[in-house]
Amino acid sequence: MKSNIVRPAAMFWGLTVFMPVGVTYVAAVLLLITLLASGGLRERALRLRGNPMWWPVVFYVAWTLIVLAIGPHYPQTGSNLGHGLRIAATVLMALALTEDEAIWALRGFWIIGLVNIVMIGLYYSVGFPVLEPWRGVLILVGNKSISNALLFTIMAATAVVFGLKSLMEHRPWRVLAALALVLAVVAIITLTLVSRTSLLALLIASAAACVHKWRRQLKLLAVAMVIGGAVVAVGLWNSPGVQQKFELGMQELEAAQAGSVSEGSWVVRYYMYRDTARMIIDRPIAGWGIGGWTEQWHLRGPKLLADYNMPHNDFLWMGSQAGVPGSLCLLAIVLTAIWLAWRRDDVAGRYAFVATLILLVATSLNSALRDAQIGLSILWVSMVYLRLAQAPGDSWRGLLPQSLAARLQA
Repeated sequence: MKSNIVRPAAMFWGLTVFMPVGVTYVAAVLLLITLLASGGLRERALRLRGNPMWWPVVFYVAWTLIVLAIGPHYPQTGSNLGHGLRIAATVLMALALTEDEAIWALRGFWIIGLVNIVMIGLYYSVGFPVLEPWRGVLILVGNKSISNALLFTIMAATAVVFGLKSLMEHRPWRVLAALALVLAVVAIITLTLVSRTSLLALLIASAAACVHKWRRQLKLLAVAMVIGGAVVAVGLWNSPGVQQKFELGMQELEAAQAGSVSEGSWVVRYYMYRDTARMIIDRPIAGWGIGGWTEQWHLRGPKLLADYNMPHNDFLWMGSQAGVPGSLCLLAIVLTAIWLAWRRDDVAGRYAFVATLILLVATSLNSALRDAQIGLSILWVSMVYLRLAQAPGDSWRGLLPQSLAARLQA
């Protein structure tokens, strides 16, 4: 009964990660209800208590509540507390799944991801009316599109890992399929859902996949890195759009350092990182209180940028509100996930390793946890990847239905 109830709820969350945040919230609440109603809570609790992720999450929640109790309160305290606890709940719900339930969640993510890639291709080749649920997939419209670009990046990084595995197994058709998916995602994140964060994350994750695979074979690793680096360099050199985006970023950064204020992406980050770091320096132990970043930003930041409510870096966000201990607690959650994925020396570990690395990059360069438009999706998917990396054996074997898997093997 437990699996029959939870599996479709987990899959529904996977199916909704690209959709507007309200739908994703419904999916998260539905999964929480089914987890509580399905029975087997003792088994799930024991699984969580034995998970190395348990204590980082507990320390993070405990310190948040301590700061809430002893620190000042603001109009934004309630919303920031809710987002902070939602981060912990998302991690715990993903890790509480059984292996079978996690596979169903992953099926939902990959089904809708592949459908969306086809839809993007059709939209820009044939054309059709934009429906509101898919606006953030087809057109660049704020943080939801950034979230979708990062989700596509996880798919591409997974394809890199799958392609490397298929290459070593001498299965050229699988290598070509993986390459096609990677190229499709690169086109999306450079031409439609333009995201420098996603492109950077994909480059880092692809290199990390090689390191993870050949970490005990240094000669092969060196060859792979040289070849991969050459391919990437040539690709970037022959892509004017990519060059222009990074050149624009450097120009924005130089302008910000010279005192210019604009809503350019790197200009905003320059002032946010600088002023948020000063907030942490001023109150390094317990910070300014939960919800205190926004008020301090209004006092310190440029007036043109006063409408922002998060600093585009979750570790700085947590540090400004809960001091250095709060920032370290949040960092410990992400780094523990990366370490667990690194520790598993097989393809399941490699899938989780690239997904959690993309989470780290997104969290460092955007509000990928604090902003529910991003955090309800990328955190959920990366933690499902991690859950499967903690399962014994070939934990991805059930992703495809048995009949389809048998045909592909044949």
